[in-house]
Amino acid sequence: QVQLVESGGGLVQPGGSLRLSCVASGTRFSTAAMGWYRQAPGNQRELVAGISRGGNINTSDPVKGRFTISRDNAKNTVYLQMNSLKPEDTAVYYCQLRTYYGGYEYWGQGTQVTVSS
Repeated sequence: QVQLVESGGGLVQPGGSLRLSCVASGTRFSTAAMGWYRQAPGNQRELVAGISRGGNINTSDPVKGRFTISRDNAKNTVYLQMNSLKPEDTAVYYCQLRTYYGGYEYWGQGTQVTVSS
């Protein structure tokens, strides 16, 4: 059974930083594509950043230059380093895993990020 456990969310002031972590279990992490998504109240869930099994990265325009996704296959973990946070970054952030074989998608439970003074 695939499980994704996120951590690292919280309340931060504008301009601050947070690092989200997502630990995966139950599947071969190194072959999976990983992504971070977010959903603000009243909005659809949107892609923040993704990283392929080969390390290719794509980052959405609203966070480009501020957020960085990375992965540590030895720890079955994907990270999202968030710098220069803005109030509009406030959302629940979700980790997604997509398997190489079959393309099955799995989601974490989400972690709240609130940017406010």
